Amino acid sequence: MQLKTKIWGLVALLAALALAYGLWRKSSAPPAPPPAPVTAPAVFVDIKPSDLIVAQTQTLVQNLPISGNLKALNTVVVKARVSGEILELNGREGDSVKAGQVLVRIDPTEYQRRLHQAEQQADAAKTQIDIAKRQFDNNKALVDQGFISKTALDTSSATLAGAQASYNAAMAGADVARKTLEDAVLRAPISGQIAARLAQPGERAAIDARLLELVDLGSLELEATISPADSVDVRIGQEALLTLEGRNDPIKAIVKRINPNVQSNSRSVLVYLGLQHNTGLRQGIYAQGELKLKQTQAMALPLDAVRTDKPLPYVQLLDKDKVVHQAVSTGARGHLLNQPQGAEWVIVTGLPANSQVLPASVGALREGMAVHTGKP
Repeated sequence: MQLKTKIWGLVALLAALALAYGLWRKSSAPPAPPPAPVTAPAVFVDIKPSDLIVAQTQTLVQNLPISGNLKALNTVVVKARVSGEILELNGREGDSVKAGQVLVRIDPTEYQRRLHQAEQQADAAKTQIDIAKRQFDNNKALVDQGFISKTALDTSSATLAGAQASYNAAMAGADVARKTLEDAVLRAPISGQIAARLAQPGERAAIDARLLELVDLGSLELEATISPADSVDVRIGQEALLTLEGRNDPIKAIVKRINPNVQSNSRSVLVYLGLQHNTGLRQGIYAQGELKLKQTQAMALPLDAVRTDKPLPYVQLLDKDKVVHQAVSTGARGHLLNQPQGAEWVIVTGLPANSQVLPASVGALREGMAVHTGKP
């Protein structure tokens, strides 16, 4: 029993000595070197030099979007001037007519008889003039000889004047009847094409009944509506480039007239533009385009290069291969001269000349970020 106790004591002593030796070796050993710092990879954006935008003075054309329908300058509705049965109605939709061509004939029988009646009444009135004239001449001779008083001569003079007036009235009635007879035949007032045939032979037409509609396609123009504020900058003679419905080739137009009134229902102003080429066009075709208002020379940039994700608009510049945010003020918008259908540009101020501006395609970049122009 005592021997076993001595053995366990010896084991505990050896364990204590081993622990003490390990602590001594750990305290005397040199300290471990610190871990190497982790270096973050460099962050930069790569862009081609050709994509950079140089801020410089540009000739900016300010345009006004316009749209509307083509309308013929000369459009006529042929209406019946007298009532009666339509005996003849020449032409159908699409047929060409010339000014003075007979289009419609209305039964003239009634008006021929009215003219004959009026002419007979005029002949009767003329006979009364002859009788009154002879009576006046006889009375004048008798007065000169002293056989009758001057009062009788005055009475015969008044009778002659009344007969003359009756004859004049009868002749005027005959002229009216003759004009009515002539109105039974309707002629084309302009040269053009028939756009609508609104009656048929055999129908009875009332006075002012619509019979035919004529359109002169040689005088088409665009009737565009613009706001009163935009109309202030519109002038006669300004040019526009239009794209017509169903056509790819643009057509030039010129402002011919400007309506002086603002339309009460739409609060818009009507502007009329004459087309330079009318071949193959039709009334009612929809057209849209841009009207050139004026040209301005100023420093300008593409509109999408000006960023607005800050309280003030700014552009991203390349300065010493770093991104710099430069605040700017924007002005009028437009297109570059000779590029009316290109990207929209805007006048900017507060930007040094010849600054290198990053395009919108790079997105929003942190100020100070490195920029590589070309391959790394």
